[in-house]
Amino acid sequence: MPENINTTTLNTESLASSFQALLKKANLGEDAIAYIQVATFSIIAIILAKVGHYFAKKYLVKTIERVMEKTKSQYDDFYVKRKLIKRAALLVPAIIIYAFIDIIFTPYPTIYTILNSTISSYFIIVILLMVDSFLKATQDIYDTQPYGKDRPIKGYVQGIQLMITLVGILIIVSIIFDIKLTAIFTGLGAIAAVLILVFKDTILGFVASIQLSANNMVKPGDWIVMPSRNTDGSVLEITLNTVKIQNWDKTISTVPTYALVSESFTNWKGMEESGGRRIKRSINIDMKSVKFCSPEMISKYKKVKFLQDYIEDKLDELDEYNKQFDIDESSAINGRNLTNLGIFRKYLESYLRHHPKIHKGMTFLVRHLQPNEKGLPIEIYVFSNDQAWANYESIQADIFDHILAVLPEFGLSVFQFPTEQNVQNAYMSE
Repeated sequence: MPENINTTTLNTESLASSFQALLKKANLGEDAIAYIQVATFSIIAIILAKVGHYFAKKYLVKTIERVMEKTKSQYDDFYVKRKLIKRAALLVPAIIIYAFIDIIFTPYPTIYTILNSTISSYFIIVILLMVDSFLKATQDIYDTQPYGKDRPIKGYVQGIQLMITLVGILIIVSIIFDIKLTAIFTGLGAIAAVLILVFKDTILGFVASIQLSANNMVKPGDWIVMPSRNTDGSVLEITLNTVKIQNWDKTISTVPTYALVSESFTNWKGMEESGGRRIKRSINIDMKSVKFCSPEMISKYKKVKFLQDYIEDKLDELDEYNKQFDIDESSAINGRNLTNLGIFRKYLESYLRHHPKIHKGMTFLVRHLQPNEKGLPIEIYVFSNDQAWANYESIQADIFDHILAVLPEFGLSVFQFPTEQNVQNAYMSE
């Protein structure tokens, strides 16, 4: 601590000399004088420290905080909220006691050294608390900015706090044990491997926080899925060591920050920002039900609103093709003909394009997938314009309810494994 603190308010040495001379006039022994002087000045120091802290906390701190709260800027309110001024007031009693140490305990080197080290350590601790308040208030101010949500700095702040705290602890150690700070740092170099092992997660977390923020990989509010950690939900908080995620079942998962860099995860933020949510689902058609359309079937399909224009245009196209190549239309396998599956697929396209909940500006597909032992999959690959989970599931269910209900109208059937009832019916029919 600076040595000129001893002369801040009054010449304590002259005060001590005057008090000592007064005691000598009372014809007291030197030991008694020494004890009385130590006790008296200790009580005075403690009383002044308490009074000084009381007035600093009661009047000075409150006055400064009121002024800060009344300013037009809202930023200084965060320093009040984080108790920066209140913590600064903790320095007042330490300064007062420090000013009395020299005149009270100089004759007692051991006690003097212990108290001097204690007060100096107290100063360092209070300064660390003030730095902590300052950094947290600065983070609060940053979070109010538009870019604060996209680029969180909590991991950086915690990293700075950790480094400053470590330096403060090393300074306290150097003060208490009277060791030069350079010697402590030299010793730390020798045990660097042990420190790296002890603080491995913290170091990895700090580096990961930088990567996550710099690459804009994830931020609070994002919906992420991480199968390796069994997490699926919204990110609540990203800290130096952990990422807190609230799953959709309202449970909270805590994942190491470095895991988001070293392991794969899916961030659904892109979907939320796109304006659509993908519907990708297929239905298996029994291939035995696929057939050419008869004139009666075509006449029936012409009455369907979504198919009228398509069938008329398609019939004209097929007639022109068959005439061009002189196709014998008495056999359906000659030339080109309409099928119930093709018309059904076109119906699905038209139905979905007229659906008010389907996004018209995103990928839109109704397609065949590879046939397999379970039939011919017809896949719907579109996007809903409502991203809310419950609404999205309802839209998807309504679409496939309609598909299942309308399939028999096209002479098609859905493939499914035979049930016991199917087997019994087949047996009885024989």
